[in-house]
Amino acid sequence: MNADLNLATLSTETRNPRTTHIDQLSTLEMLTVINQEDQSVPLAVAKELPQIAQAVDEIARRFERGGRLFYIGAGTSGRLGVLDASECPPTFSVPPTLVQGLIAGGDSALRKSSEKSEDSREQGALDLSTAGFRRNEAPDTLVGIAASGRTPYVIGAMEHAKMMGALVISLTCVEGSEMAQIAEIAIAPVTGPEVVTGSTRLKAGTATKLVLNMLSTGVMIRTGAVYGNLMVNVQPTNDKLIDRAQRIIAEATEVDRTTAAELLTEAGSVKVAIAMQKLGLDRASAETKLAAAGGSLARALA
Repeated sequence: MNADLNLATLSTETRNPRTTHIDQLSTLEMLTVINQEDQSVPLAVAKELPQIAQAVDEIARRFERGGRLFYIGAGTSGRLGVLDASECPPTFSVPPTLVQGLIAGGDSALRKSSEKSEDSREQGALDLSTAGFRRNEAPDTLVGIAASGRTPYVIGAMEHAKMMGALVISLTCVEGSEMAQIAEIAIAPVTGPEVVTGSTRLKAGTATKLVLNMLSTGVMIRTGAVYGNLMVNVQPTNDKLIDRAQRIIAEATEVDRTTAAELLTEAGSVKVAIAMQKLGLDRASAETKLAAAGGSLARALA
């Protein structure tokens, strides 16, 4: 064990005075306490909205120049990053390489814990490099995720990305962390002591999920993957998503469901179907119009 390691000073590791006797409560009382603690999480995230907004704008600018977004973390933080990245292709019809999640210990750590793997800075840098993180060809972005703000695996990756001149963002749940010192943009919703001491899969994990939701969704909105509040980039790859795609077309164009279904079949995608109907174009012309607008339906219709 690292003799210099002292986690006791971290707010995420201290003992919560409000839950000291939680094991002696009835089940309903216990769950009430947990719920009350959870209610503090969105308030902590709200304080970080300026930093989150800055991150969204900077990542979106890099997307428009061909850049990608990488998340890296260990344990719960790594799993949440991988989860957010894996949801982007089906939700926004983007390639799986655009948003990538890396976790200490590799994909097997998604199901089986691999705590020891988080202790190597060198491995974090190596995993990021192996994943093809780049700076010269296109400006990639790295978001390092760790509730404690001091995970060596994540710090190694962040230092590697910073050395390359890439945009580096930290997402932690403590103030003044080592990760924040490395990052160009530091996001730190301070969630405080956990219900179960040190179990950062709880409030810290919830805060992390909320911020990641904002980052990926915000970037996709800024880069034209959403029209109004409609998921116009959805991939109609199963019955549920076909139904959703038809409803989106009907909502956006004010046609009935039968017509929306016919438009989807003819167009092959939601965006093209909407452009065809609203602009009175055939499929080829609608696709050309969208391409000229950089894939933004709003710009194409304007």
